[in-house]
Amino acid sequence: MTDHAEQAEPAEPAERRRATPGAAARPRLAPAAPVPGAPELGVPEAGIPGTAAPEPPVPEPAAPRPLGESRRWPRSFADRLTSPLPGVRALARLAREGRLRPPLESLREIPELPFEPGPLPLTGPGETALTWAGHASWVLRIGGLTVLTDPVWARRILGTPVRVTPVGVRWEDLPPVDAVVISHNHFDHLDAPTVRRLPTATPVFVPAGLARWFRARGFTRVTELDWWEAAELPGADGPVRFDFVPAHHWSKRTLTDTCRSLWGGWVITAPDGQRVYFAGDTGYGHWFQQIGRRYPGIDVALLPIGAYEPRWMLSGVHIDPEQAVRAHRDLGARVLAPMHWSTFLLSAEPPLEPLHRIRAAWEATGRPREELWDLPVGTSRVLE
Repeated sequence: MTDHAEQAEPAEPAERRRATPGAAARPRLAPAAPVPGAPELGVPEAGIPGTAAPEPPVPEPAAPRPLGESRRWPRSFADRLTSPLPGVRALARLAREGRLRPPLESLREIPELPFEPGPLPLTGPGETALTWAGHASWVLRIGGLTVLTDPVWARRILGTPVRVTPVGVRWEDLPPVDAVVISHNHFDHLDAPTVRRLPTATPVFVPAGLARWFRARGFTRVTELDWWEAAELPGADGPVRFDFVPAHHWSKRTLTDTCRSLWGGWVITAPDGQRVYFAGDTGYGHWFQQIGRRYPGIDVALLPIGAYEPRWMLSGVHIDPEQAVRAHRDLGARVLAPMHWSTFLLSAEPPLEPLHRIRAAWEATGRPREELWDLPVGTSRVLE
């Protein structure tokens, strides 16, 4: 699986595209990427050979869409894939090599996984605070709102061993939840038992094609967005903006719904401009630079660093720790907060390896150590 080059134009919102009735959906991959580190050759400018073409202008942010609107979408989003999905041969190789879980001897590291639950911080006007509940679940206090990202409070999710660290924030200790954002429909990011604990009037922001799942469970304030679309929710400090942005990933929840809903990350912006990027799940590629250009001044990037081995199978959809540092650079973010590790053992790397590798990769950049928020599960930070 390889990274893919930046597309000349951003993806058109799917609501304005219609598949031909009865036509089979065929995956169309993004164009192949240049080798990382190779010089970028653009169209010669003013007849000077080798001169790179100027970068296209940054599109204006989309106007916020109405909350809770009903929308129609294509039957499939497979044309958004940037890496081919594993087929029968890849699954057979995975089973043959036996690299589904960490080596048995590495499981002795589990008691060393950092877990330091504490009280949620008190925030005043204009303050943004983050608490890592584990995996991709964060309690984000921004613009006077309490926002949950990909909330998974369950002890076990379908198809995986039990979680190896407890949830960092007890459900009963949560303040009233003002909004929830979902990155995609995989079970470790969309957990039905946790969703059932939320009031059905909770505003939920989801990828295109996923509103039906929530509405079938009684939720009445569901807003689904395409890439580069946004919505706003009133907060105590003013409107908080939720922008849905691309990711190098995919979606599947049942045997028959592969890529039937979209996947992506969220850029959440407070009224005073404080900005948090939540990546969800993603491989490494061109989208990070595009996101950084469209949303300058990201204060914190919540980036996954686990579930990356074996690379021959997972590199297209899960970044490793070194790629997380590169993605942070591409985004132009100030702080990197790692996630998606030390909670569920989803792949073959040893439990503590992501932490060791992200610290080494960060040190190699020469960036200030205090801008790497490698938090234990249950720990909080307040943006200054």
